[in-house]
Amino acid sequence: MPRGLYGRAVLILLVPIIVLQLVVLVAFSQRYFSDVTDQLMRGVRADVSFYVDALQNVPGQELPEVMHDLDERLGFLTRAIDDETSVVDQRAWYDFSGILISRILYERVQGIEGVDLKSNTRRVIIGVRLNDQHIEIQVPRERASAKNPHQLILVTLVTSVIMAIVAATFLRNQLRPIRRLARAAEAFGRGRNEPYKLAGALEVRAAGAAFVDMRARIERHIEQRTLILSGVSHDLRTPLTRMRLSLSLLDTDPHQAEDIDALHEDLSEMERLLDEFLAFTRADALDEPQKVDPVSILMGAFERSKRAGGAITCDPSELGKYVISARPDALARALDNLISNALRYGTSAHVSLTIHERSVVFCVEDDGPGIEEADRGKVLQPFVRLDAARNQNRGSGVGLGLAIATDIARKHGGSLRLGHSAELGGLKAEIVIARASQS
Repeated sequence: MPRGLYGRAVLILLVPIIVLQLVVLVAFSQRYFSDVTDQLMRGVRADVSFYVDALQNVPGQELPEVMHDLDERLGFLTRAIDDETSVVDQRAWYDFSGILISRILYERVQGIEGVDLKSNTRRVIIGVRLNDQHIEIQVPRERASAKNPHQLILVTLVTSVIMAIVAATFLRNQLRPIRRLARAAEAFGRGRNEPYKLAGALEVRAAGAAFVDMRARIERHIEQRTLILSGVSHDLRTPLTRMRLSLSLLDTDPHQAEDIDALHEDLSEMERLLDEFLAFTRADALDEPQKVDPVSILMGAFERSKRAGGAITCDPSELGKYVISARPDALARALDNLISNALRYGTSAHVSLTIHERSVVFCVEDDGPGIEEADRGKVLQPFVRLDAARNQNRGSGVGLGLAIATDIARKHGGSLRLGHSAELGGLKAEIVIARASQS
């Protein structure tokens, strides 16, 4: 079965047409080629039998005159032939009524030597042995069978093919709005707002209108979420700034120095958490897709991590020159989050890039404690942290790093996969996105 809707619809359209044509042709052929030919051949058989019987006892010198007289009366063309030019059985492969003609003549007429239906398609040439002579009798074909019976099959087939092409064309036009709707839905799932105009049948228009309304509601929801978190962040930054200023104005007491430093650290941590909230809300409002080199994106993330003092390695020999359609800033943010997590919960990390035929895989591995297989689906959700697996003393957060990376991967039509690093023994995080064309 075809996988596409158009292929299945065409199949549903063509199968009944083909079956109907076969049934009609078989039923009609039985009547047209058999019954009609049998009725016409009754007259031909009678005339040929009369012709042969009339010449049985005619003297040889009178035979030409009698043959001429019978030809005028019966509408035949006859002539005497020798053994070398005697009539042999032959018939075109498509001449189905010729089978019945030959069988009737052989069964009902005495002395038949051959029936030629191929040498002259407009006549039935019959070879008869009469006494010691060979007679060739030519009967008009329209007297033996229907004229050009194969034309019916040809006209039926040609008409069916033309109508099937016309129907398939109209069907393709009807399915075009469904394809547009699918492209718009796929683009929206990847973070792009592709224009969509209602078109097609009522049912397709209804589905399109429901999609447009759903898209508008989701966009309003995202906008409201961004505004709320941005407002909260703005409102919280004001008291945080006042607290930081107040701490800086306090007289430094040797006995209170440690407490003041701890308060500064808490304020820095609160500001970092607010930044994570804002980063999560801006994950779907990043740069537009463009043709980029995945190698440059990976090497950029690698260099940033090295400058930050991370123990990270990368093997440039594994990389090649390719081009993909992606959002470079979004991918960079996702890689930065994964590398940051790897260095936070492990002592070292390794990044790599693998090019497959239809996908590109960014891989980040660490030597940390890893994540149990049963918990890997949970950590991809926002605000989920697994303190038992990840040591919070090495850094705190709200559980948005992997959620942001997951959201960015999905907007590229890919996914974020978590597994076990066979090389380093910790967590293995892979961002898989679709590959475009090779440069």
